[in-house]
Amino acid sequence: MSSVSSAASAALATGSTRDQILGAARELITTRSYLGFSFQDVADAVGVRKASLYHHFPSKEALGVAVLREAIQGFRRWDEAKARAPREALDAYFRMCRNGLRAGSAVCPAGALTPGWDCIHDELRRTVQELRELQVRWLAGVFGALLPARPAEGGGPDAAALGAYVFAVCQGALLASRMTGRVEDFDEAIAQLRSSLPV
Repeated sequence: MSSVSSAASAALATGSTRDQILGAARELITTRSYLGFSFQDVADAVGVRKASLYHHFPSKEALGVAVLREAIQGFRRWDEAKARAPREALDAYFRMCRNGLRAGSAVCPAGALTPGWDCIHDELRRTVQELRELQVRWLAGVFGALLPARPAEGGGPDAAALGAYVFAVCQGALLASRMTGRVEDFDEAIAQLRSSLPV
């Protein structure tokens, strides 16, 4: 079995060696998990010697952090690329999770690191948490714009809690649809999520 998908292989044919290494590592992380690949797998996917990887990344951990930093920047670029009304933004987020993260055939690069949480490097953990917090804050902002103003004494849904809830359900839906290989399982989970939201 090829270590990367045919679409990823085509993408690896272009770009600098560093970009190709990052692309191969992201593909392996999102399909095999962080613990499920080696530097040799990345070298094989790119078509270079393993020793060449160390010229660009001193360790697998450094490569993992770079993949996650690229995902953080990718999310920021996605957000900045188009001004969206709040409801449209929420719909776009669900589409990004479904299509951009390839529901049914891959998982989020941050989610792919959680199975080995106790044996990954601290900087990797912090970078995973940074990606999560970025998206939860973004979702909280969307819900803050969608929800009616709350009375001073409280009551009603909390935008930050809803942001964390949506992020968690999307991550779970990606994992579940990866288990079955069915994007429909992601769609069904998101349909249930939508019906539970107070907006």
